Amino acid sequence: MSNPLSTDAVRLTSLAHGGGCGCKIAPGVLSELLSSMPSMQGYTNLLVGTDTSDDAAVYQLNEQQALIATTDFFMPIVDDPYDFGRIAATNALSDVYAMGGTPIMALAIVGMPINTMSKTDIGLILKGGADVCQAAGIPVAGGHSIDSVEPIYGLAAMGLVHPKQVRKNASAQAGDVLILGKGLGVGVMSAAFKKNQLSDADYAVMIQSTTQLNKPGIALASLDGVHALTDVTGFGLLGHAWEIARGSELQLMIDFAQLPWLPNVPELAAQGFITGASGRNWQAYGEHIDLCASLTETQRGMLTDPQTSGGLLVSCRPDVADQVVALFHDQGFEYACVIGEAQRGAPGVHVR
Repeated sequence: MSNPLSTDAVRLTSLAHGGGCGCKIAPGVLSELLSSMPSMQGYTNLLVGTDTSDDAAVYQLNEQQALIATTDFFMPIVDDPYDFGRIAATNALSDVYAMGGTPIMALAIVGMPINTMSKTDIGLILKGGADVCQAAGIPVAGGHSIDSVEPIYGLAAMGLVHPKQVRKNASAQAGDVLILGKGLGVGVMSAAFKKNQLSDADYAVMIQSTTQLNKPGIALASLDGVHALTDVTGFGLLGHAWEIARGSELQLMIDFAQLPWLPNVPELAAQGFITGASGRNWQAYGEHIDLCASLTETQRGMLTDPQTSGGLLVSCRPDVADQVVALFHDQGFEYACVIGEAQRGAPGVHVR
């Protein structure tokens, strides 16, 4: 079973109480914490703020350019320090791609237990993040570091997009087709990994998925038929689908049989490898979800499974759906497929 260790004897995942996007504050608690935030009204150049829980803030600079700004960081989901850095950086840059933008620069966010971890391992985390940024064509131009109890790494990332090509999560239209860009099940696989029950082959797939940059977002934003974009991360497929439904005031219909799962995820879930974050997600938004009666509690846990560096969720016109799927496939996203559609009706998500 796969469990690649860092260069010192301590497993990175043992130094943190959670890992990856499963570390996120539960959506219900987060909503309560943000309820007293001041209104974004009055900032005329702010195209996207906190109102719709979108992936990043967007500020219009001029008629041709808008600045995308986001930050994302978390604790280790794997023990290999280089892989941890790569995953965290890929996840952070995804928010830029999910707005339809092109990254231009990143700043590193670093919190490390200096007396517990070796400088070699910390350096490998930073190198992993820098290598991903290099693959995205951008520099890590600075950052900030602290001595913390748990290892934390991520990026503040910036990008550019034409103001007319910004793709919000709240702009889906009735009749749209829903397309998912990556396979699901990273949270289940990470839970199995922590228990030394993830095979070498499945670990390799998890790393490949979580370090695959969501670059298709750039091209998707240029297609008129693509109405809404978001990425599926810590709140799971249902949570991010609910954000689209709520913001767009639509019903989203998801076909469980069409969902793409990473290898052996259903089997691992059936063995009990479901994260605590999955249950917290359901408690936060379950009242807005209508599940087919035939779905089991385990399958519900898979639907709310927190995805670290997950795929893009696209809402587009039916006539461009084949083009969108082909775009994903051409860029190496083999799991990309149609998973449902958007309909008129009271905001909610229905899984059949």
